[in-house]
Amino acid sequence: MKYLLGFFLFILMSLGAIWGNDAITQSPFFSIEKIDISGNRRLMKNELLQLAGLAEPANLFKINTTVIEKKISNHPWIAEATVKRSLFSTLVVEIVEHEPLAIVNIENLADIIINTQGQPFKEYDPKMDRLNFLPVISGVDLTCVDSRYLFEGPLFNSIMDFLKIRGFGHVSRIMGDENTGITIETKNIYNGNPISIQDIIPIKLGFNRFEEKQKKAEKISTYIDKNFPDKTISAMDLFDVEKVFVKIKDNDALHNNLEKGV
Repeated sequence: MKYLLGFFLFILMSLGAIWGNDAITQSPFFSIEKIDISGNRRLMKNELLQLAGLAEPANLFKINTTVIEKKISNHPWIAEATVKRSLFSTLVVEIVEHEPLAIVNIENLADIIINTQGQPFKEYDPKMDRLNFLPVISGVDLTCVDSRYLFEGPLFNSIMDFLKIRGFGHVSRIMGDENTGITIETKNIYNGNPISIQDIIPIKLGFNRFEEKQKKAEKISTYIDKNFPDKTISAMDLFDVEKVFVKIKDNDALHNNLEKGV
């Protein structure tokens, strides 16, 4: 009799739990009335709602927040998504988007965007992504590690170290070479008053000591401007910061060339 009473009590509790669950998940009182989304800069709210399957009315306790997080995180621009219930009718969605750092050009493959951690996260679509202000990296290849494709190695590490440095102006290209390191193409900021048709200056930087080399480039620029005002810098080789090579051109010759339409 004691065991029979316990069995019936278990049945009643189970039925009560089922009834309670149905009452909560079907009650209009718990319908989602507000969805707070934060952290999205590239993706619009409507796009995220479609992605999460929340475009239609839903019950706050019937949805699966883990499934919604996975759906949102499947978008290439989303690095992380957190979905939480709040009060009785509010759903909170917190988004962390990838922060693009550079575009990597790989021979015979589509260009790839890397984030600030150096991780590739999507193919570059110039029309949709509109990242033409970012530097374009070449000379590196993808490596497969634990079924994931990524960039690694001394050359790529040097490129990432360089991208932390400010002061080289607007860098449009970073060209990598396993033997000589990196060479950049940067906006011409190293000529005080250049009469030149050359907007971009190539600078060979090697593998390291980028802060020292940036300061050295500034000193060279100041020295040329002060002592050779009729000259303009057209290239620099800072591979060895102790032994620098600078290529200069004559402003007058360039001016004459401009007049001749060359």
